[in-house]
Amino acid sequence: MQHNTKIDFLYLSEQDMIQAGVTDMPSCVDTMEEMFALLYQGDYRMAGPNSDSHGAMVIFPESSPFPTMPKPTADRRFMAMPAYLGGRFQTAGVKWYGSNIDNRNKGLPRSILMFTLNDVDTGAPLAYMSANLLSAYRTGAIPGVGARHLARKDSRVIGLVGPGVMGKTSISAFVAVCPKINTIKIKGRSAASIQEFINWLKENHPQIKSIQVVDSIEEVVRDSDIITYCNSGETGNPDLYPLVKHEWIKPGAYLAMPAYCNIDEAMQQKSVRKVLDNPGMYEAWFEEVPKPAHVHIPLIGVKFLDMIAEGKMTYDDVEDLGKIVSGNAPGRRNDEEIIIMSVGGMPVEDVAWGTVIYHNALAKGIGTKLNLWETPALR
Repeated sequence: MQHNTKIDFLYLSEQDMIQAGVTDMPSCVDTMEEMFALLYQGDYRMAGPNSDSHGAMVIFPESSPFPTMPKPTADRRFMAMPAYLGGRFQTAGVKWYGSNIDNRNKGLPRSILMFTLNDVDTGAPLAYMSANLLSAYRTGAIPGVGARHLARKDSRVIGLVGPGVMGKTSISAFVAVCPKINTIKIKGRSAASIQEFINWLKENHPQIKSIQVVDSIEEVVRDSDIITYCNSGETGNPDLYPLVKHEWIKPGAYLAMPAYCNIDEAMQQKSVRKVLDNPGMYEAWFEEVPKPAHVHIPLIGVKFLDMIAEGKMTYDDVEDLGKIVSGNAPGRRNDEEIIIMSVGGMPVEDVAWGTVIYHNALAKGIGTKLNLWETPALR
C-alpha cells in the first residue's frame, strides 16, 4: 500500500497567535470550562505515575564543579509540560518552559515558552507556536472559570496583589464573567509596574472606573468581592509568603490564588470552602517533594495537603473545580460563604487553548507552513 509520508506543520509566531485569537479571554474562559468537564470525566492524561503531574523540571545544584552550569537563582528553570486532552480536542502537546528572573534586566519576559501540538494517532507535529500569551491567557482564565461558579454575581470590587502578566490576565477573566466589576485595589512592588498596569487597565477595561493603589495586603483584601494574589518570590519559608487573614475578608468573598500564598488559622476552619483546580495534580506534587510540601511549592492547595497530612482537615474538606463545573457539586451556595481556590496551572490547559488557536489559524490562513520531511530518511 502506498502511503503519503509528507509531514508539514504550522509555525505560529506571537503576532500570528494574536491574530488567531489567543487574547480572546471570554473564549478562553469558555474553553477552560470545557476542559474542566473533561478532567472530571477523566478524558485526559498528563505525565507521572498518576497521569496528573505538572511536568518534569531540570533542577540545578547550589554548587557545581562546572563553571558554566546555571545557578539555581529565582525562577531559573527548564521544564517540559506534556498532556493529552480528549473530547472535541483529541490532541496532545508539550510546553517547553525556560525561565530566569534576570531576563527582566535584558528587556525579556521572565519566562520564554514554546508549545508543540501533536496528532494523537501518528505523533506528528501539527503546530509549533509561541506560547507566552497562550500560557498567560489560559492561566488567567482559570480564576475566571472559578469566578463564574464561585464568586457572587454582584461582585464589583477586585483586590489584586501583583499587577504583572498573571494579574492582567486574571483581571480580564474576572471582567469577562462578572460584568458589574467597576473597582480595583492594587498592591505592587514598584511605582513603574503599577503605573504600567493602570495604563493597561484603562485601555483594556475602561468599565473599571475606580482604581486604588494601596500600601498593604490587608487593604487589598478588605471590602473586596474577588481577591487574587499574583505575586512572585522565593520559596522556602511559608511565613514569608503573602498572608490571608480571615478577619480581613468580607462575607461572600471569592479568592483565586495562582501564586505564593499562606492562610491564618481562622482561614483553615471548615466554614471556609477550599477548592483545587485538579486534586490529582496536588497529590502528584505532594509525592514529589519533602514535607511539609508548602515549603517547596508555595501554592495554597499544597498547604491544604499538608493540613490533611497533619490531621487538621480531611480530603472531604477539599473540593474539585471540575466536579463543580460539571454540575456534580454545588457552586456558590449563598452570598455569605467565603471560598478560596488554588490555581496550579496544567499542561492540559495549554493543549485545550492551543488546539483552539491552531484551528483558528488554519481557518484564517494564519502562520507559516513548514516541512518536516517528504519521506523520512529512517523508518
